[in-house]
Amino acid sequence: MCGIAGIISSSSLPTSSEVAVQSMREALAHRGPDDAGSWLDANRLACLAHTRLSILDLSPAGHQPMVSADGQAVIVFNGEIYNFREIRAELEAEGEIFHSESDTEVLLVGCRRHGAAFVPRLRGMFAFCFWDSANQRALLARDPFGIKPLYYTDDGTALVFASELRALLASELIKPALEPGAVAAFFATGSMSGPTTLVRGVRSIPAGHLLEWNQGRAIVSRFWQVTFPAPVPQDASTAKAAARTALESSIKAHLVSDVPVGIFLSGGIDSTALLALMRQAQPTGLLKTFSISVDDNQMDEADAAARTAALFGTEHHAFKLNAESAAAAFPDYLEAMDVPSVDGFNTWMVSRFAREHQMKVVLSGLGGDELLAGYPTFIQVPKLQRLGKLMSFLGPLGRLVGKLLACCGKSSKVQRLGEFLQGPPTMERAYAATRGVFSGQDAARLAQYFCKGAAGAMVLGTDLPIDPRDAVSALELTRYMRFQLLRDSDVMSMAHGLELRVPLVDSELFDALARIPAELRLAQGKQLLLQAVPEVPAVIASAPKRGFSFPFEKWLATSFGDQFRQATQGLPVATSQWYQQWTVFVFRMWCKRLGL
Repeated sequence: MCGIAGIISSSSLPTSSEVAVQSMREALAHRGPDDAGSWLDANRLACLAHTRLSILDLSPAGHQPMVSADGQAVIVFNGEIYNFREIRAELEAEGEIFHSESDTEVLLVGCRRHGAAFVPRLRGMFAFCFWDSANQRALLARDPFGIKPLYYTDDGTALVFASELRALLASELIKPALEPGAVAAFFATGSMSGPTTLVRGVRSIPAGHLLEWNQGRAIVSRFWQVTFPAPVPQDASTAKAAARTALESSIKAHLVSDVPVGIFLSGGIDSTALLALMRQAQPTGLLKTFSISVDDNQMDEADAAARTAALFGTEHHAFKLNAESAAAAFPDYLEAMDVPSVDGFNTWMVSRFAREHQMKVVLSGLGGDELLAGYPTFIQVPKLQRLGKLMSFLGPLGRLVGKLLACCGKSSKVQRLGEFLQGPPTMERAYAATRGVFSGQDAARLAQYFCKGAAGAMVLGTDLPIDPRDAVSALELTRYMRFQLLRDSDVMSMAHGLELRVPLVDSELFDALARIPAELRLAQGKQLLLQAVPEVPAVIASAPKRGFSFPFEKWLATSFGDQFRQATQGLPVATSQWYQQWTVFVFRMWCKRLGL
């Protein structure tokens, strides 16, 4: 797990480019506190940098940028390739010779031998840049779900890339300016959608995509996507066995490490199931679990987490958080924020806590709700779509009702409902109406306000499955999880030099579960997961879903709410909900840091 940055050019790089790459590397130091390095191509067409958090092959042989024996190929890599040993054996059978025990060298050799065709063979989370000096070509790639970030800007002559947006800006090769459409999307959803970013001219490589660069020409192509094939007919028993096998495989893969692996334990079904599978894989080893408790009995899951830890025999660590300690930590959390987000504070806190206990790698149960129908949206979105279809039969009258709700609704939720009723009743529009911060109209007004007159909108298109349950799963995986949860998990854990692994966000696991019929895979209450992992205690399985969250609304109303209310003064829209105040505040703090 690391930070990467670099510049690829079609002409000789000036000395200033080396300085820019050095600045980007320094901006990524928190991601890789164990080692750092830079490399300049002999022809001065590529300059790459890396900061290292040592997880696999802790020796100097894992140093990056990693250069081939003949000096003709080099790679910088952020992430983990969990099946690198299997791939290494295949490459050795093809005659390749290795000089380290790292997954980075496997990636270097595989890319050199097979090019872009090698990437779909990788199981893991990754973002990398491979440079072929002999052919003056670069290959950049991002893992299937987009766990690892990769931002870039391309002016037709040079490609500049980095693991974080702030590192890219640290190069001073980009003049920061807001992208209106992305700003509108942020206020509508609470996260930065891709591939366009909040900074004009900067994009992210989409999840499951490659970028091939050759002499100033960049071609982006897809190698994997979320698709639900025709289900394989099977009964509940067969589905349970298939799910168990796939889950065990994912856990085994995600435990590959040369340092101890811990786990975030929230007291919910997902993290408990992961702990049960982890304990099965390591029946006698010491396991460390980490949780955060809060001063709100309705949200606090500390007791459940402690009981679960005791059941599976872990060394459990819990940190008590209240409004005062949260307020004390808040400035550092804001500083760690690479891009504005309405979430991430929980991950920042528990990651800091785990790192204080000398952990470098932890597992998280993120992804279970999106994959196995753990959210209310799996019921709400299809229900709203049916309502939209019914109202569409009323023609102009139905659209009039929608217009009245959008204009006169007292809450953002009602306004978004009104906007939905004025257009086609698609699943994507129903999902946007269900999940959101501001209405589309108010988000556009805020974009116009902050972009000083330039308003815009961003439209995201997704090829959705016909089955409405699969459609919601696809939307959750490619919207909320991808653009908010995964991005926050990466940035907030890496702010402390901690690698966060997500075994439920795994392409091979997804491909196995996607073949199970939706009525079994998406049974309410995550029944498939509970059947596949019966070790989950009944008290956890039957408890109401609370999530891994903090009582922000309570805190904002008491200990440190004034600064959030002040941030919303003078806006062209109302911010009656606490989460709207939070959204505006973090956006303003981010803009202030960039001088925007």
